[in-house]
This record gives sequence, C-alpha cells and structure tokens, in this order.
Amino acid sequence: MTKAANKIRLIEKALDKLAPLEECCTLCPRSCRVDRTRDEKGVCQIGNRASVSHALLHFGEEPALSGKAGASGRDPSGTGGRAGSGTIFFTGCNLKCLFCQNYQLSWLLEGQAATDVELAGMMIGLQAQGALNINLVSPTHVVLPVLRALKIACGEGLGIPLVWNSNGYDSLEVVRALEGIVDIYLPDLKYRSPGISKKYSGAADYFDRAGEAVREMSVQQPVLTLGTGEAARRGLIVRHLVLPGCAADSMAVLGWIRENLSPFIGLSLMSQYHPCFKAPGEIQRPLTAEEYRPVADLAVSLGFEHLFMQPGPFGPGEHLVPDFRKKEPFRWK
Repeated sequence: MTKAANKIRLIEKALDKLAPLEECCTLCPRSCRVDRTRDEKGVCQIGNRASVSHALLHFGEEPALSGKAGASGRDPSGTGGRAGSGTIFFTGCNLKCLFCQNYQLSWLLEGQAATDVELAGMMIGLQAQGALNINLVSPTHVVLPVLRALKIACGEGLGIPLVWNSNGYDSLEVVRALEGIVDIYLPDLKYRSPGISKKYSGAADYFDRAGEAVREMSVQQPVLTLGTGEAARRGLIVRHLVLPGCAADSMAVLGWIRENLSPFIGLSLMSQYHPCFKAPGEIQRPLTAEEYRPVADLAVSLGFEHLFMQPGPFGPGEHLVPDFRKKEPFRWK
C-alpha cells in the first residue's frame, strides 16, 4: 500500500469514528451537543462547513515550520521558492480567548465558507507554491470538513507534512482518531491555573482537557524530526505564550511539560503578547522583559532539546498582530 493510500485509509477510519459526533456535537471539550449536520451552531459559531479567512505562505512561524526566515516574516530566498508554511486560517473557535490576536477570525467570523473540494484545492495550491507543510490554524471545530478535504487532496497528490495548529482545547477522542494522519502537532498549552483559564477563556477545565490531549500528541509524535534545511517532518511543538502578570503560571506549565511529555519534543516560548479585543484591564499592557526573562531562564534550565524563543518582549509599535482584513495580513510595514 502506498503512503497516500494508507493515509486515505486512516482518514476514512477517522471519519467513520468522528462523523456521528457531529449530530450532537461533542467534537471538542465544550460538548455543545448542537446538530451541526443541520447547521446548528455552538460556541465555535460554525456549522457543518469550514470557513476560511486566508490560505497563504506564512513566514512567521517557528523556523522549523516556516523555514529559516522564522519570525522575520520574510522569504529567505526572495523568490517565493520552497520556503514558508502553507497556512490555512479557519474562522470560528471553540475557545475564544478574550485577548485573541486573531479576534477577527475567532470572534468576528470574518471569512468565507469553503466546500470540501475548495479546501482541498487550497492545500494542493499551497503545495504547488512550495510550502514546507500544510498548517491548519484553529482546526479543532472543523475537523470533519478538514478530513473530508484532506482525503480529496491526498488522492490528488498532497504529500507534504500536515500541521495541526490548535489552541490545545482538543477532545482526546479526536486526537486519537488523528493518529497517523497528523505529522506535526502544534498545540498551545496556555494555562495551568483553572482560575486564569476561566477568566480569560471561559474554560475552567482548560488544563485538564488540553493536558490529556497534548499528552496523547506526545505519545503519537514523541520526537521532533527535522529534515532538509532543518524543516520539521514530524513531531510535536508545544507553544506557550507568557501573559502579563502570569509568569508563575507559565513556570507551572513548563514544569508540567518537562515532567509529562517526551524530552524530544519542541517547546516554543512566546513573548509576543499584545492586548487585543476584549483583554481585561490587568492585561491591557505589553509583556515586560522582566516578566519574560525568568520564564525563559527556566525553559533553558529544563533542557528542552528543541527550544524556540522570541527576541521580544515587544513594545508599542513592535507587536506582531496580523490584520486579516488585508490581502497580506502579516505585512506590518
């Protein structure tokens, strides 16, 4: 059996397992139990079709995903050649953090509905542009249309790694169904404290559910494997954004990661917080260097084999907040 045929078989198996959950939706920990086959909408505010804002080559992800341009946001070749992460930004979200920098998508739902065939075409088109991978941003609530489109795309020659770029608030059942389909997991692990997660994301159970999902991702992909040009081929990279006033919680998150996950995964420790949308008053300010530094020092001391850190914190005018109302949302200047 060819690699493509095997992946299609796994996708069909996942669809058989997960499709029944859509009629009384329990595809994420919110368990809204709406009938999405009838286009009923729960917390994510998305029915039975995916909605997409942009599908583009993205040069601002971790270097292992975007190529060595990394967070500079530039194509290192200057030619649009084989570099960049083939990123598809979905609208809607099952978590809806008050401070979300992608609020135009997660809260305001600014995007266009896409058929399964159209979504598959986006994947094939990004591969044709030289993308290093297909990077699905906020895919949790649209896992079924993603799988249907992926089945089509694999039949048409899609062969680059698939990245599951989620907020971490994933169903354990869904993650288990994705085994052998997802090549690179890229979840957030946002909070350790139930009080903080309830306040900023309305999900007191965030860590309990995200922790079990991320642990399963580590079981499936325990080693971050890099190929040509140090581009990721498979593995797990856990992202954590340090929030103002929450350094102690960040340290607790890092300690849990080190104790509970494979030592060969990647950790991405982000400093790019910028107050957006409905951010409460106490976090209506940038992160300071004094807050980020001890968390970064701890990350280094814990000995993560693959550690990605940002040069910030970012001051006024230096933040990396995209504007998805633009054709090129990551062009800040």
